[in-house]
Amino acid sequence: MKSFLAILAAVVLIGAILFIKIGQLKKLKATPTPLQVESVATAVAKKEIWQGNLTSVGSLTAVQGVTVAAELDGKITEIDFEAGAMVKAGDVLVRQDTSVEEAQLRAAQAQAELAKVNLRRTGELLQKNTVSQAQFDSDSALYKQAVASAENIEATISKRTIKAPFSGKLGIRLVNLGQNLKAGDAIVSLQALNPIFIDFYLPQEQLSQLAPGLTVALSGDAISGKQVEGKITAISPDVDSSTRNVRVQATIQNDAGLLHPGMYVDVQVRLPTRAPVLTIPATAILYAPYGDSVYIVEHSKGQDGKDQQTVRQQIVRVGEHRGDFVSILSGLKEGDTVVTVGGFRLRPGTVVQVNNAFAPDAQLAPTPADS
Repeated sequence: MKSFLAILAAVVLIGAILFIKIGQLKKLKATPTPLQVESVATAVAKKEIWQGNLTSVGSLTAVQGVTVAAELDGKITEIDFEAGAMVKAGDVLVRQDTSVEEAQLRAAQAQAELAKVNLRRTGELLQKNTVSQAQFDSDSALYKQAVASAENIEATISKRTIKAPFSGKLGIRLVNLGQNLKAGDAIVSLQALNPIFIDFYLPQEQLSQLAPGLTVALSGDAISGKQVEGKITAISPDVDSSTRNVRVQATIQNDAGLLHPGMYVDVQVRLPTRAPVLTIPATAILYAPYGDSVYIVEHSKGQDGKDQQTVRQQIVRVGEHRGDFVSILSGLKEGDTVVTVGGFRLRPGTVVQVNNAFAPDAQLAPTPADS
């Protein structure tokens, strides 16, 4: 009897607990779940007129550049330049020992002077028919040979005085005073930096859009974020058979000295054509392996019948980037409102609240303060 009463008490207790829990669940179900709203910034897709551009990556090369080297063997007796200095064409850079050649030159000049005197005397005697024409011709040849010998020594001395072949900027000195140079030994690099060439490649299908005189704009970290302009001066007549690209060369004024041979820079060829494009801020693009997308803000009715804003994810095809904007080739239409800030927190159907107070100011030609 006691066991039965205990079991009955347990059953009653369990039933009471179940009754309370069921009541709590019904009450919880009846309570509306608070709606999760995300705060985002937005922008409207709009059409703009962009000038046509062709983009590439180029390499800077000197209009004139050479490594100055010794032409003859010899010991350095004088160094007349400072590393990194600007020089003019004809400035003496290095002098080699010419003491032996100078002595030989004095002897050769004396020999040439003697041959000249003998030739003059022979000429006077020839007029008096005292000597033969053959003797005069022989003395004339000896004089010319002596002059040529002296000039040969002078040329050797001149080659031991190494001069700048053109105006430009010197590099790092590669020799020292007293060093014995061999023919061909490098002395210093000399580069003409103003103007300077930019060489770059473009696909063969863009060849018809190119012409000498088109403006080329250079930019990149190597030139401190500044933009430098020049003109196309040459287009290669042949196309690379392995890459199907054509080589293009532009000439850039380098008055500020920001550009140096060997630098890589971003290149934009500005075409004379202008075309309408659909643009949005680049921050609106969500990049993913399966395709780039944006979130479009749409108006809808909530469960309570009130108006609300939700987002729909849309795959887009992205075109050219320019400044803080990107062109959209397909997937959007003019007037669509896209999320530019906060898109990483969203899912399709998320309710959003637009707050453009914290949206960055997108510009077509941004100039960052820290550049």
